[in-house]
Amino acid sequence: MKSPAKRSPRKTNGRSPQKEDPDSWNLRLYVAGQTPRSLSAFKNLKNICEEYLKGKYHIEVIDLMENPTLARGDQILAIPTLVRKLPQPIRKIIGDLSNTERVLVGLDIQPR
Repeated sequence: MKSPAKRSPRKTNGRSPQKEDPDSWNLRLYVAGQTPRSLSAFKNLKNICEEYLKGKYHIEVIDLMENPTLARGDQILAIPTLVRKLPQPIRKIIGDLSNTERVLVGLDIQPR
């Protein structure tokens, strides 16, 4: 099994990030290498997306070990960090995304 942090950027779910479908979720996960925490964040995010956003999401994984300058655009201060680009407004969640309820509320998938 290939690690999600191996390539940068990596796209999943086959959706094009340029398409602005109102029901589409464009998520960007910033990691630093293939650490257990980075791998856990990707796995947790993928599980959440498959359960709550099936067929409506696009995940882009950016490894800051390979492309550190990409952190500037989204003002990344800690890793792993998840950035919801679409739907607007932009939202950020820092951590391994293991607290599903926190992630759902943070992404505004589920009300507080």
